[in-house]
Amino acid sequence: MLSLIGPDLAAYVDAHTTAESPLFARLRAETQADLASPQMQVGHVEGALLRILVAVSRARNVLEIGTYSGYSGLAMASALPDDGKLVTCDIDPVATAVARRYFAESGHGHKIDLRLAPALDTIAELAAAGRRFDLVFIDADKHNYVNYWNAVLPLVPVGGLVVADNTLWSGKVVAPREDSDRAIVAFNTHVAADPRVEHVLLSVRDGIMLARKLRD
Repeated sequence: MLSLIGPDLAAYVDAHTTAESPLFARLRAETQADLASPQMQVGHVEGALLRILVAVSRARNVLEIGTYSGYSGLAMASALPDDGKLVTCDIDPVATAVARRYFAESGHGHKIDLRLAPALDTIAELAAAGRRFDLVFIDADKHNYVNYWNAVLPLVPVGGLVVADNTLWSGKVVAPREDSDRAIVAFNTHVAADPRVEHVLLSVRDGIMLARKLRD
């Protein structure tokens, strides 16, 4: 994944964001050292943004699609009230084993329900159970982004948020060549055409689509 900004500016942004706690720093370092595809991890700045979004939206129920090693899930759970809940979905037992350890150590593990199964199956189960989510974070396989959007938006109340990661895809959205590039372009186009939301595409990290639901 290419950086959208240069290293000096990235360091400046990092230095002027609320400091990363030692627990998150250890999680980031272990992910970089031990797991495949560590570039998938949400970093310090985006983690801080997610935490603030949960806090300012006063979310009590959060759904995450794509746990990986748990950085983003833990950042969001840390902003939930003590009786809040985060359901996080993944299919990787190796990366999620790391996530489980840090969830347990954090003191926020009781808020987190990690589901190891295909996310669309989990979403269908949650929908059947009548679950609703104040905020949804999508950060999983790019080819399913539109499917995830269509599945989760009915579970979000009016005023709720949907956040999607990697929506600038290292700048490849401007001149897509590969299937993954085209999948992100298709997702951004789909969101932009959806009359149920207002949205803004942010150039944070690898791009974030932030959408607020206006109507069912």
